Amino acid sequence: MRLSLRFVIPLLVALAIFAYAALPLVDKLMLRWFSRDLEVRANLIATTVDDPLHNLVRTGDRSRIQEFFTRLTQDERLFAVAFCPAETGDPVATPTLPAEVRCSDLDRFTQPSGDLLQTTSGPVFISVRPLVSGGKLVLVHDMSFIARRSRETRDYLFLFFVGLGLTVALITVVIAQLSWRGWVQGLRALLRGEGLLVVLGRAGGRGFAGPPPELRPIVKDLRALIEDLEADHRSRDGEQLAWSPATLRQILRRELRGQEVIVVSNREPYIHMRRGGGPGIEVWRPASGVVSALEPIMRACSGTWIAHGSGTADRDVVDAHDRVVVPPPPDAAAYQLRRVWLTEEEEAGYYYGFANEGLWPLCHIAHVRPEFRRRDWEQYNSVNAKFADTVVEEATSQDPIVLVQDYHFALLPQMIKEILPAATIISFWHIPWPNPEAFAICPWREELLDGLLGSAILGFHTQFHVNNFVDTVDRLLEARVDREEFAVTYRGKPTSVRRYPISVEWPPAAELLAVPVEQCRTEIRQRHNLPPEHAVGIGVERMDYTKGIEERLRAVERLLEVEPQWIGKFSFIQIAAPTRIHIEEYRTYEARVRDLATRINQRFPEAIHPPIILKIEHHQPNDIFEYYRGADLCMVTSLHDGMNLVAKEFVSARDDERGVLILSLFTGAARELPEALIVNPYDTDQCAAALQLALTMPSAEQRTRMRLMRGLIQDFNVFRWAGRMLMDAAAMRRRGRLPDIVAVPAGQRQGSALKRIGLR
Repeated sequence: MRLSLRFVIPLLVALAIFAYAALPLVDKLMLRWFSRDLEVRANLIATTVDDPLHNLVRTGDRSRIQEFFTRLTQDERLFAVAFCPAETGDPVATPTLPAEVRCSDLDRFTQPSGDLLQTTSGPVFISVRPLVSGGKLVLVHDMSFIARRSRETRDYLFLFFVGLGLTVALITVVIAQLSWRGWVQGLRALLRGEGLLVVLGRAGGRGFAGPPPELRPIVKDLRALIEDLEADHRSRDGEQLAWSPATLRQILRRELRGQEVIVVSNREPYIHMRRGGGPGIEVWRPASGVVSALEPIMRACSGTWIAHGSGTADRDVVDAHDRVVVPPPPDAAAYQLRRVWLTEEEEAGYYYGFANEGLWPLCHIAHVRPEFRRRDWEQYNSVNAKFADTVVEEATSQDPIVLVQDYHFALLPQMIKEILPAATIISFWHIPWPNPEAFAICPWREELLDGLLGSAILGFHTQFHVNNFVDTVDRLLEARVDREEFAVTYRGKPTSVRRYPISVEWPPAAELLAVPVEQCRTEIRQRHNLPPEHAVGIGVERMDYTKGIEERLRAVERLLEVEPQWIGKFSFIQIAAPTRIHIEEYRTYEARVRDLATRINQRFPEAIHPPIILKIEHHQPNDIFEYYRGADLCMVTSLHDGMNLVAKEFVSARDDERGVLILSLFTGAARELPEALIVNPYDTDQCAAALQLALTMPSAEQRTRMRLMRGLIQDFNVFRWAGRMLMDAAAMRRRGRLPDIVAVPAGQRQGSALKRIGLR
């Protein structure tokens, strides 16, 4: 008991001192809160009485004005009202106006926060408001109610600290007694599974060296449970991690115990192509946001990437099992690429047909009519099944982690789940998800949803797309939807629907930043015969109608119309990688872009240097970064985009903290990079104004904006994107094991444990 008092008495004294010190602070805070409330009331009263008071002043009837003020003071907190005319004239006030308040001395009450005044009638708060009609309105608020409220608050606060002190004292005494008896030590041993019955044995006068053999399986399960709980606690601290390839590898070793990771995507990270039709082979890096995001992840994970082999020399470099180790020399090999071969008919139906003539325009609000054909759907189904078989072939365990990427494989999660029920499938939908009404256009909408809900985790870039998907499931399927947790239970299996905003590698690979910025500026201008001081803008996209390339070029044209000083002094370089040339809509779009660029250049014949430089060709990442680093601005005008990694790549490339990003509000990146110049790509004048602002922005402002954006990308990089998904998958796996440990009734635990080790 003496030991307990040593803790309790100082604790109570400390609480009393803290309570005594807190009371003045409470009074001050209450005074500040009520003062703000009275200021809001004063603004409301002044706005309300402005017009009627102006009419009364014009009549010159002081008695009516005074009667009007008297009605206002019927409010219990409004003590007095006065009107001070702007020019010569007598003020009008209620009889209760304190003598200390005079129209000739209102300057001391004109602070934004008003003023507190002690009068013979008690404390009052003075608010002076200028009227639109002229003159000033003086409002005197009664502050006596604050004293009553303060006394009540102090009483409640005193009682709270008394109760808190008694509660803490009681808990302290109980803990001290438990410690005295050694119960805490015994409880800790019990949780560790060590000496399960030691404490009870000692209490009964018997000593046990350890748990009996029949209980050892339970002890093992308890240890596993404690490890899982500790890992779950660590995963909740993931926000504090510095995300890097090493962090990702550590997560795989610690959270997932080195289990294999398989990525499935349509586009491969490295394409082997015949050089000019000859025997030489060159390696291409495709212009794909999915590849840009996943490639550094796979280097860190050392897993297997399954993709469609589309290069003209892809078959020449694989082994007998269609595998090739990547990256190619001189880089160190980091992971394995497994290629899947498709016939021309399969590629036409699955990729060009259903995926890109159907799902792509359906999910992007870009005013292109989606086309759905049954033969395309059949090929889409067949190719998804082919990739599912490949996943099973490549898996070396029954419970791999499979990351399924994008709209090409909506059916794949359910197909894998049927063959590998223990697999943890994470699907990520890289493009927008439409609202339920738009998605209902698809004839096979239920089948697509059924396939995606085979995932344990389904990710989108933005919360808006998450909401759209949950609404679509709720509208079209018989499933249980939990909107609080954003989870869907379908066919008895849960799917967690989450927002995982994708990003880029940080820091960028050293070779991408090897050339200094000034050298990049010089080289891209020399390459296009531009003078050193010439202003340059850059756009980097695939030649796709959702990217807003036409809108971007029209903005450049409009800039030269309204700001002719830029004619011949500004050029916009548009890099557009050719894509999906087998689809008529894409061929037509490319022709329109070419014609538009030619027309704009011909419209300004006085320009020594062309306003538009159009480069419809494939570029390697090193070349792209050279343009990022050498340009004065980057323009991203997507009409509808999931995230858009070009914007983030441009920011990551600018280690000189210069350059301006112009970003469409219809990209997911616009929600993360508000320091960019956010524009509506359909508003040509707004985009032209943004170009003018970017070209004239001071260096200090550029640096401030760029630092903020680079700081966000540093913290929220691609390793964090993948790491959060993998940590959520690890937590889901741990929860999946909990029923075997804690959900078994007490009387059955021993039997269950014995059954697991084969004794029953």
